[in-house]
Amino acid sequence: MPTIYLVRHAKPAATWGEATDPGLDATGVIQAQHTANRLHSELPKLALYSSPMRRCQETAHPLAALWQTPAMMFSEVAEIPSPPLSGAEKAKWLAAGMQGTWEQLQSSAPAGSPDFSAWRKTLTDALKNLQHDSVIYSHYIAINVVVGAAQGHDRVISFRPGHASVTQIEVRSDRFVVQSLGEEADGGILLGK
Repeated sequence: MPTIYLVRHAKPAATWGEATDPGLDATGVIQAQHTANRLHSELPKLALYSSPMRRCQETAHPLAALWQTPAMMFSEVAEIPSPPLSGAEKAKWLAAGMQGTWEQLQSSAPAGSPDFSAWRKTLTDALKNLQHDSVIYSHYIAINVVVGAAQGHDRVISFRPGHASVTQIEVRSDRFVVQSLGEEADGGILLGK
């Protein structure tokens, strides 16, 4: 039964609606190092994966350096795919969608949007296929997909993982069990920052 440590990326230089693939800001760099130091002190060297997005790769870099191993790209844990909307419209759509269920989010998406059910299934199937304990750098919504699957509900948001927080999930056969939720973000719903 593998255990996966889902690390939300550290604080990016721009929000989801402002930039396609931002790196980390100065605070994010410090958060990434802090989390890497913690994981390095608490865990043996594990398989290390990252979303291909820059903010996740940059968050993974300090732990990769400590463990002297590169983070392997894991495209299935990337950010929620984007509907065909401009940056500001996309952020507004997601903020509204995060208040409800996945069915509501899909039905509110404009024509030409991705199939979010298929995206969620691809994500959860990929994690269920892991054969070993792993640290995986991912995103706010993707982490919520896994926690929602573990809790057996269809809400888009189960909790608000803070930047560089670590959520521990055990994979048991064909299901997830939450071992611990990462530290939650302060304030309102976050769209990247």
